[in-house]
Amino acid sequence: MGRPDLNRSGDMEVFVRIVETGSFSAAARALRMTPSAISKLITRLEARLGVRLFDRSTRKLQLTPEGTLFHERSVRVLRELDAAELEISPGVAPRGILRVNVNVAFGHHYFLPLVPEFLVLYPQIKLEVMLTDAVVDLLAVRADVAIRTGPLRASRLVARKLGETRPIVVASPEYLERHGTPRKPSDLTKHNLLGFTFVRHLKAWRFVDRAARSTTVAPQGNVLVSDGDAMRRLAVAGGGIARLLEYEVRPDIEAGRLVPLLEGYGAGDVEPVHAVFVAQDGKMPARVRALLDFMVANVELSARS
Repeated sequence: MGRPDLNRSGDMEVFVRIVETGSFSAAARALRMTPSAISKLITRLEARLGVRLFDRSTRKLQLTPEGTLFHERSVRVLRELDAAELEISPGVAPRGILRVNVNVAFGHHYFLPLVPEFLVLYPQIKLEVMLTDAVVDLLAVRADVAIRTGPLRASRLVARKLGETRPIVVASPEYLERHGTPRKPSDLTKHNLLGFTFVRHLKAWRFVDRAARSTTVAPQGNVLVSDGDAMRRLAVAGGGIARLLEYEVRPDIEAGRLVPLLEGYGAGDVEPVHAVFVAQDGKMPARVRALLDFMVANVELSARS
């Protein structure tokens, strides 16, 4: 058993934050500590454990095998501490840090506009929001909640549905004036189809004609982007044809900045939108439940025909 004067959970929190942020200086900013204090804490931790946790011989901060194992166990221990607090204080108002991972378009259109109202209701919660379209491992980055669009993969995560949307193929009027308007899916092979830098659950665009014949077209363009909002901006600027979710492009369509294409070949695809989270034995921290209930009540999201 460790000495009682050691703040081992605090050391774990700092260590995990370094791994999350990728550097001592970034962790220091997030924790409002000095880089030297962070460095000294890790040096003491490594001395106590008798192993090196980080490989400092490279420019990029990397975990040693022992550091990787300690990170996995630290994440587990810190989640158990959260669960323990939940069990002994169910009547306490939701509080603490709430880490949320949100895809970029949903974050801009839905989540961020709701944040002020949520924090008025729950002033003891501090939100940490990461906007990215990449699918992250919640346990690895210690995120409490993630918003994901599309079919969910099998995992230990619990999901709560927020709504659904549908994909739409769009291009700007300027692009169509220069390159012509595709009238059928096969015409897309002559156009610049914008793609993503990450792997999506659907690698090709699917279309269905009036005879119920299905066809797919894989995007083969000269630009790959990291998120849906970047693709929307590129499409508005005339950079190519994009396939995006309805809620991402509806304002641009209504304003005439984008034109929907091949509407007669809609595949009937519907993309569900879920909030996913980790629940220990069916329990979740009060701050997570508060956010989920708030979003279900306030997010109005449905696929238009």
